Amino acid sequence: MNRRSFLGTITAATILGNRITWAANDRKLDKIGLQLYTVRSLLKNDFEGTLAKVAEAGYREVELAGLFDRSPQDVRKILDKNGLTVPSSHVDFKTVEGDWPKALETAHTLGQSFIVCPFIEENMRTPDGWKHAADAFNRAGEASKKAGIQFAYHNHNWEFKTDKGEMPYEILLTKTDPNLVKMEMDLFWTVKGKQDPLTYFNRYPGRFPLVHVKDMKKNGEMTEVGSGDIDFKKIFAQSEKAGIQHYFVEHDEPKDPIESIKTSYDYLSKLRF
Repeated sequence: MNRRSFLGTITAATILGNRITWAANDRKLDKIGLQLYTVRSLLKNDFEGTLAKVAEAGYREVELAGLFDRSPQDVRKILDKNGLTVPSSHVDFKTVEGDWPKALETAHTLGQSFIVCPFIEENMRTPDGWKHAADAFNRAGEASKKAGIQFAYHNHNWEFKTDKGEMPYEILLTKTDPNLVKMEMDLFWTVKGKQDPLTYFNRYPGRFPLVHVKDMKKNGEMTEVGSGDIDFKKIFAQSEKAGIQHYFVEHDEPKDPIESIKTSYDYLSKLRF
């Protein structure tokens, strides 16, 4: 091979390598969702107007945290009017163990694919309590699966606090059927609990179809997405391994809910990974 051919080969290989790198860093979120708990104070006073503002901010998916004294049919009409879909909603543990058929019926009316329990009560947060919850989740997951809906559990940071040598999150992951019970990983609370989301993605691939996307400052405070230190680019690069289908922005206590959701949306809409 002469010098010209050699250089040509090197140049071609370099270009190909760059293209692969570009492709790997050119993925983006097709849909960005919002957990409506973020704007709950506004929904109480102006439900329809607030959902219109959510849609104007760019969101196309929402996750419900209550119906605000409206019927599922009424909520569905308002969402449809604003071009919003509802892949998921949060339902408390009392309902999981109680009127579960009604919750599934509501989910069908709203067009959901998932139904999520967001936490269990503090008095249950013992090793035995978590095992009881796991059994309840398996039963709920089996019923929801038959109804064509996937059950999931949403974490905070207390699931990562070891009690009597057992970590609650590991109890839930190992004591529940992975086909019946998935996880909605809250990325903020996972990091706040001093855990690496990627460790769980690697250990339990495909178990995390939903994530809550919110950021954390150096002092541990919650902040708008892109305003803190969580490396979302690194996390989202492993979305296929994790099985992530839906990304819901959330901020528990935003100073200005509408400005908050706009800031987070703007960052995520430009993010490439």
